[in-house]
Amino acid sequence: MRGPLAMIGRYLADLGAQVDTFAPDPDRSAETIVAQAGKRIHVEALTGTSALIERAHIVIADRSADIDLATLRRDRPALVTMTVSDFGENGPLADWRATGPVLHALSAVLSRSGIRGREPLIPPGDLAYQCAAPQAVFALLGALYRALGGGAGAHFDFAALDGAVQGLDPGFGINGSATMGKPVGLLLRDRPRAGFQYPIMRCADGYVRICLLAKRQWRGMFRWMGEPEQFASPDFDRTSHRYASADLLPYIAGFFADKHRVDLEREGQEHGVPIASVLTLGEFLDSYHAAAREAVATLGDGTRLPNGFLTVDGERMGPLPVPEDVAFPAASAVPPLAPFGDLKVLDLGVIVVGAEGARLLGDFGADVIKIESQAFPDGSRQSYLEHGMSVSFAAGHRNKRSLGLDLRSEAGRGLFLDLVKQADVVCSNFKPGTMEKLGLGEAELRAINPRIVVSESSAFGDTGPWSGRMGYGPLVRASTGLTLAWRYPDDPQSFSDSITVYPDHVAGRICAIGVAALLIRRLRTGLGGVAKVAQSEVMIGHFAADVVRGTPAGGAPTDWPWAAYRSAGDDEWCVITVESDADWARLCDTIGYVEGTAFDTAAKRLAARPAIDERIEAWLADRTPYDAAEILQAAGIAAAPMLRLSELPDFPYYRERGFYRIEGHPWLQEDVFGDAYIARTGDLPAPPLRPAPLSGEQSAEVIADWLGVDPEGIDALKDNAVLEPLTELTRQQAEAHMASRQPVTATGRPK
Repeated sequence: MRGPLAMIGRYLADLGAQVDTFAPDPDRSAETIVAQAGKRIHVEALTGTSALIERAHIVIADRSADIDLATLRRDRPALVTMTVSDFGENGPLADWRATGPVLHALSAVLSRSGIRGREPLIPPGDLAYQCAAPQAVFALLGALYRALGGGAGAHFDFAALDGAVQGLDPGFGINGSATMGKPVGLLLRDRPRAGFQYPIMRCADGYVRICLLAKRQWRGMFRWMGEPEQFASPDFDRTSHRYASADLLPYIAGFFADKHRVDLEREGQEHGVPIASVLTLGEFLDSYHAAAREAVATLGDGTRLPNGFLTVDGERMGPLPVPEDVAFPAASAVPPLAPFGDLKVLDLGVIVVGAEGARLLGDFGADVIKIESQAFPDGSRQSYLEHGMSVSFAAGHRNKRSLGLDLRSEAGRGLFLDLVKQADVVCSNFKPGTMEKLGLGEAELRAINPRIVVSESSAFGDTGPWSGRMGYGPLVRASTGLTLAWRYPDDPQSFSDSITVYPDHVAGRICAIGVAALLIRRLRTGLGGVAKVAQSEVMIGHFAADVVRGTPAGGAPTDWPWAAYRSAGDDEWCVITVESDADWARLCDTIGYVEGTAFDTAAKRLAARPAIDERIEAWLADRTPYDAAEILQAAGIAAAPMLRLSELPDFPYYRERGFYRIEGHPWLQEDVFGDAYIARTGDLPAPPLRPAPLSGEQSAEVIADWLGVDPEGIDALKDNAVLEPLTELTRQQAEAHMASRQPVTATGRPK
């Protein structure tokens, strides 16, 4: 594998796999250094008769590889194979070319990037491919786990566009800030207005960002400012009222103006206000926190490289030495059809990262129990519906059952530990130390069940001086350089990452990768382990090429055009990108730009941007984005129309690949659109169709299933408020909603 999706093999190498890659003409670009770290490089071409193929558990190939994967699997039924391409092995876009901006356009990420009234803003760096790769890795590890347990292998047709939609910022996934939990068809066509969420304020030495979400956070901000009378009304306890105030943000900005970032961070933390300095990538890498975490490794040649995406049992899974061959034990039982169909998972995860990691395990067949508390509900339960359900929550918590449990009580803690004895996996993403305060830290869990696999995620990791900070994605983006990179070049205050749900979804996938890797290791050792993910290190890993080069995150384009251009229609845009002189020559020929042939180097094209943009916009003026993209793609130029979220389900690519399925929900009038597979395959069952639960909806059922508690015992647990079943009020609210009005689809259209 070469190109950006060579990162699939890099994840496997970081986890200790022997990864052999074949590169007849290797290069020393920063991207190649990052993707090939930890692998064994072979300069010859790969053939189907290679001795390495005969010993492989997994074979990954792009469409250009001269290897017959079907024959390999016929000869070795337990082999796991994957074909990797931009748009799949077949289908309406199979012959199209992609770049990061093209994937952003077709995934609807681009339509939400930028500021209202301005052109869509290409996200920085290579986020689309970087977020796609972990989706492929999780699919491979799930299939490998099944094969090592005695099941058949599997073949995947993995498309970068599929992975980008699933792993970056899926509009139909759990994404409260992208759609506010509402049907995507109700969103405006334009970009979000500036500073709408997670505002950024100038201070004495730069910028800081705040996240005032909960009532207690606002109250901390209010006290910090000296309790100004004009904001004393209880109405300001509501997020919606604070957003509507024309005076609040200017007042906070004035309060911050003469203070320094480090002081604001310290005072904010003291008052319980989520706040972070807006740093460059370099400032984060040079911070005491990054040093304490050993977040950056130095290779033998002096190259600096982010030190992996997760830790296992306290050890970093970074660019490792090539391992020795390791034999796995023979299978001891007939495995279930779904990769994780015999596993039990306790899910304490909240918001997006916590939802996604365990949900992926459920999609592969695991029995996932979402542990909930009436006193501390999951923030994603905040909904436009009183009963705590939304299309967003439904997407993030499908294939789970809900168990209401008071973990603060001794009896509740004991009941949870009884469940741990039966479980295979425990997932959480609380602030570091929270589980330990409950008496449920990793040491306690592993003492009770040595086979348990523990997955934890946090904003900045569980060690280092920033480990205790309140962590939200917007604050992590600010601290690691992404927020500064996500701006229009001509406006330094045009911060445009405010509604982006990143790195939440991809971090959840890396959590699931850690779980799958430990489950595979458990086949050999019989013991579990602990995998931990820091969102900040996921981000710097995605900008690893910039770390290698020593440049700012994302950097500037290295060729032109590399942008979205206005096309015929109402706020319609077409992305056009070139990556070489040959691309440029084909573009000039296609649009009849004879004089443009003089710009025959990237440097000349970058210098001539205004003239190039004017000529492209004139060519697009009477063409729709899709028509223009078809013409350009036929000429071998990477281009694409910018899609909105509501357009995805009917777009030919997604329809013909069967990417989406409609999942009816018993407590929602809207349809829920879910992705129909982890990665496209005919060898594994589709994810089950269990709808996301109401809080505590299966409490009695779970205790009976897992622990064999009889009805009398369950009633006693309820009477003692240890077990928290679905409340009658919540049920009545759900029933009232279903009886209230005409159902609509998830895109906002009447059924």
